Amino acid sequence: MSLYLDHLATLQAQADSALARTGFDALLIASGIEKFAFLDDRPYLFQPNPHFKHWLPLTNHPHSWLAVRPGRRPRVVYYQPDDYWHVPPSAPGGEWVDAVELVVIREPEAAAKALADCVTPRTAILGEADAALPGLVPNNPEPLLNLLHWARGVKSPYELAQMRAAQRRAVPGHLAARDAFLAGASEAEIHRAYLAATGHTDRDLPYGNIIGLNEHAAVLHYQYQDEARPAEPRSFLIDAGAQVNGYASDITRTWVAPGHEEFAALVAALEREQLGLVDEVREGVDYRDIHLSTHRRIARVLREAGVVDMGDEAMVAEGVTRPFFPHGIGHLLGLQVHDVGGFMASEQGGVADKPAGHRYLRLTRPLQAGMVVTIEPGLYFIPMLLRELRASPQAGRVDWAAVDRLSRYGGIRIEDDVACRAGGAVAENLTRDAFAAGA
Repeated sequence: MSLYLDHLATLQAQADSALARTGFDALLIASGIEKFAFLDDRPYLFQPNPHFKHWLPLTNHPHSWLAVRPGRRPRVVYYQPDDYWHVPPSAPGGEWVDAVELVVIREPEAAAKALADCVTPRTAILGEADAALPGLVPNNPEPLLNLLHWARGVKSPYELAQMRAAQRRAVPGHLAARDAFLAGASEAEIHRAYLAATGHTDRDLPYGNIIGLNEHAAVLHYQYQDEARPAEPRSFLIDAGAQVNGYASDITRTWVAPGHEEFAALVAALEREQLGLVDEVREGVDYRDIHLSTHRRIARVLREAGVVDMGDEAMVAEGVTRPFFPHGIGHLLGLQVHDVGGFMASEQGGVADKPAGHRYLRLTRPLQAGMVVTIEPGLYFIPMLLRELRASPQAGRVDWAAVDRLSRYGGIRIEDDVACRAGGAVAENLTRDAFAAGA
């Protein structure tokens, strides 16, 4: 069997079990609908229901549906309108077609008739309220969603193959962006170089690229791209991914222009610690412990660079590392960039709490083999957070002259996508493998 067909069989088994455990007979999944701006006829970028694209590599197919019933092949209701204003979806094709019962419809409302025999009082329907049709009203039962979301944390071999491909697609963009930065390009020019090298358009990206030169690298989710070239390009932070069959990569690199050795040394120190954190990704490890380990490693970088004159443990205990590293160490990755289920206490739901004082951590589960997580430590010089540190009792332990020098560079983030392996084995670094192959 193929990886995809094995994946489909795994999803069918998971769905059958979840339906039986929660008292439902069938599962219907809406792909989603196209949405429009308020008082306008311009559509927003279509975002498919992740549960739909978990089963099918269809990412631009609004008004389609999937029916899953125990003991039967999945039924795909495939919306393919007659349209001369826009290009409709192409005729169904690919490996998935022979694995399903296929019904093609020309009008969205026809889905109700195509799925009428699947609907009973014990049918679970997943989707947004806007996707409702007569007789097909999403109910999104929480006990069922909990089981599905928990299971989604572990990727199948097919999913891992798509995620490796998403890495390989993103890496040429990162290398082209680095070269454009070193050539003196603007943020907008760097962004365009990234798109050209990946073969993506803005519509295809899994999230908006973060392209920050100099001080802009201190804005964690910097959302603009200046057209003007900087008078002095010193540093460059790029957080950018790619997408293959609905699966994302999420990669961050920080580059330094020649002649800026102090900041380059800081980048090298953080990269050393980032690789150490990747090595902590092992089956059974609590991801919260990796986050707390990051603060100890950031403390070491700050101490060795002479930025803060304190012991590492004291620096962490007194909160001195937080202004320099104010986000979480990472998150689950997959069908969504911030994939679901990161805070679940068990497959029944509940919440696994974040460590006190660390509200931006996005994953609090123990790691399982097959999980893909990001490892993205950062070290930033953020003016509003530094003002708070200057007003704290620890301000006298900070070399503010060094902070002022380094603030011109904004900050550093280094992010790899990492797959946890079974039995305590060293994790697979999807990102570094792709860079090694594409360098």
